[in-house]
Amino acid sequence: MNRYSLNQATTKYWPLEDVVAASAKAGLEWIGLWREPIQEYGVDQAAKLVADAGLKVSSLCRSGFFTATDPAERQAKIDDNRRAIDEAATLGTSVLVLVSGGLPAGSRDLDGARAMVRDGLAELVPYAEERGVRLGIEALHPMFCSDRCVVSSLGGALDLAEQFPASQVGVIVDAYHLWWDADVYKQIERAGERILSYQVSDWVVPLPADTLLGRGMMGDGSIELRRLRAACDAAGYDGPIEVEIFNQQLWDAPGQEVFDLALARYQEHVT
Repeated sequence: MNRYSLNQATTKYWPLEDVVAASAKAGLEWIGLWREPIQEYGVDQAAKLVADAGLKVSSLCRSGFFTATDPAERQAKIDDNRRAIDEAATLGTSVLVLVSGGLPAGSRDLDGARAMVRDGLAELVPYAEERGVRLGIEALHPMFCSDRCVVSSLGGALDLAEQFPASQVGVIVDAYHLWWDADVYKQIERAGERILSYQVSDWVVPLPADTLLGRGMMGDGSIELRRLRAACDAAGYDGPIEVEIFNQQLWDAPGQEVFDLALARYQEHVT
């Protein structure tokens, strides 16, 4: 249980104070934070709230979205990523989760979009290193390739990450996005010290109309969560394990109820 971390996105409408208090009361060590609600709350205030509760921030989600053909838009994205790095440093986490971005509007150039991701990383790495923050590339399921993330496999994420030192750029192993890949265990072994987070939820069917909200509670779906966790362990990852679930029914449920259920299901299906 010393590795368990509830990402606040799992209880989207639950106030940060309540998530922090529940985590501290349960004797947890970690909490995962999300940029937009933290910005609304105040980054400095959030850092103090978490620290005063005796918690540490497992990661800050999310930045990235490098894919833009307009120079001004691209520069704005780089500037926002630098702000995200500053926020991560203020919150005391060394892990900033990056989602690459989808195809630029009107484009079918997938190779070009992935090159934009590489170039964006190259611009950010020196600044992130100065701030003590590692950049974690998260591959998303291929159904999000066109609009959200042109990096669709762990192997593809590693192809990008390995162009930089492991101390600067790593990968996020998100069970929901990677479980389907026949190559995933080989790629986890390859990732080794570059694994910066293992994130869990479950794949449930039928998917909702808004596929972004299709994640289920651990144990409700098809993913071998414990096997993936064991693979990450064997590769050398011993850091926090984040529960990150986008699901409207869970968001609409009482926060404490979801918190308790997630903790129980983590013990049953992940540890």
